[in-house]
Formats: sequence, C-alpha cells, structure tokens
Amino acid sequence: MWHIPRRHTIWELAASEVLSRENGAPEEDGADTVCERSVFLMGSKAGGKTSILLRCLDRDEPPKPTLALEYTFGRRARGHNTLKDVAHLWELGGGTSLSDLIQIPITPAALRFLSVILILDLSKPNTLWATMEKLLHAAQAHFEKMSSQAQKSKSGAKYQNPVHSTFFLTLLQEFHSDKKKVISKTLRFVAHYYAASLIFTSIKSESLMSKTKSFFSHLAFGLEKGKTMCCDPGKPTIIPAGSDSFSQIGSPPLTDVDITSLHAKNPKDLWKKVFERVFPNEGASEQRELKDPAKDPQYSEPQIDAMRAQKDQELEQYKRNATKSWKGLELET
Repeated sequence: MWHIPRRHTIWELAASEVLSRENGAPEEDGADTVCERSVFLMGSKAGGKTSILLRCLDRDEPPKPTLALEYTFGRRARGHNTLKDVAHLWELGGGTSLSDLIQIPITPAALRFLSVILILDLSKPNTLWATMEKLLHAAQAHFEKMSSQAQKSKSGAKYQNPVHSTFFLTLLQEFHSDKKKVISKTLRFVAHYYAASLIFTSIKSESLMSKTKSFFSHLAFGLEKGKTMCCDPGKPTIIPAGSDSFSQIGSPPLTDVDITSLHAKNPKDLWKKVFERVFPNEGASEQRELKDPAKDPQYSEPQIDAMRAQKDQELEQYKRNATKSWKGLELET
C-alpha cells in the first residue's frame, strides 16, 4: 500500500512553529542584535483596545478613539547595558468597517515575528460572532497571501511563520451561568481552532490586567508569559495556546434542539449556529457601518465637518457644471 502523507495547512504549520518557540527569543538573535516584533490589535468597536494597549505599555494617559489604523512602538532592554528590542504596535479602529486596512501591518517582512490580538467586547454578545468572523477571515486571507509571496521570494523554500494569535476579551457585563458557559466554550473552541491563546480581562481588575500584561510582553518582547491557566466557566478564562484540546472543550452546549437538525457544514459552522441560537446575530448593523470615518459620529469635529460639507457642495456643483459643459460640446458637434 502507498502511504500518502497528510498536507498541513499554513495555520497548522504556524501553530507548530509558535509552540516550538513559545519559551524563548528568536534563536538567531544574539545579545548584540536588536529584535523587532510586530503586534497587531483589532476587534470590537469601542471594545477597549486602546485602553488595554496603554495599560500594557504603562502609559498613564486617557484613551482616545482610534482613527482608522494607528501605529506606535515600544522598547525594552533585555538586561543591563544591552540594546533595546523594538515592538511595532498597530491598532485597527472602527470594528469591522475598516478591515481592508489589515493589509498594512500584515506584510511579508513582518510575518516572521507577527502576533495578532483580537479584542472582543463581551458586553455585546449579539455582535461578537460577526465581528470575530469577519476580522479573522480578513486577517487569515491576507496572511496566507503574504505567506505565499514570502515563500516565492525564498525561491520555493519551505516557509513557516510563527504568527501567534491571542484573544483578549473584555469583561464588562455579568451573564446567567448558562450563557456564560456558551460564551466560554464557544470562544475556547474558536481560539483552539486558530491555535490562539484565550484571555478574559478587564481594565478594572489589577489582577487580570497583570496577567494580560504578561501575555502582551511575551508577544511584544519575547518575555516569559507565566503558567497561569483557568478553564472554569465561572471564572475569567486564561488558556495559553496549545494548552487546550477539542476533547476537553467538548460539544456545543445545546439541550433544547437536536444538533443534527442544524445542518452545519463543518464544526466551526456548528458552533456558530449554536452560539447564534443563544445570542441572535445583530452584526448586520455593524456591517452597514460607513466606510468613510469622516462620517462617523465618534470622530465629529464641528469646524472641520462644516468645512468638509462646504467643499463637498462645491465639488457637487463643479460636477454639475462640468456635465453641462460636456453636454454643450456634444450638441455643438
């Protein structure tokens, strides 16, 4: 008999590479070499991304609404009189409305030491799946495109990327225990599916933020992230990547309907259908968000908006005059 080896997906290769490097800095970087990593934050609109980032960077300043895609950086020395490693930090604003901008931080050059953090607002569970699904799909599609380009640039050599996905989930509302179980198990499934770490956090809890900062420092600077782990649905969940399993997660928590009647196409689709039976999808409203941030109320600037309106009117008038001129030329000819 012929044995045909199973082909691994890019995400499986990435997960394997992440686990192999989980506890150390990049092997080829010595003490006299600056290591540069990239961390990309995306997630729910007004879900606490900026607040969490500021706390992780120990910056004592009030958070401001993120304008489209914003960049900052952090530095940290590995020891006394050593060079400082650099973390390039990208934050996507606008929820899912500006997902096209994902292509800016996810580049072939950044892939090798790139981490993606998805921050979801648990106080809005009815938009959670739609937000998560669209952003993860956009990130995965562009990641695979960039990985293909990187592989071609290496003359066909096998390219494995240690991209590390992490879900930070902001705890802003209490739910009934049954609903908590649905949220917790569903997010455990999705996190494990994407080989991601899963962390429930809150900027109001010093204990949870301390654990969040530990994970962030691991992604940004390669520091030890600790060994804390909690799978109890009654407590804030903390599960490092690779520590969970589908067998431990179990089946979707649904008792009032036969799972086979949901006609799911695959396991992820099954979890989606179960989750949306408990939390009906209201993500359609976010899908209709304006693509133009200048028209978003949260970015309102009265003087600038008034000037913009005036210029828009002038542009429309110019277009009408130009149309009349062309029609006149057509009549003359």
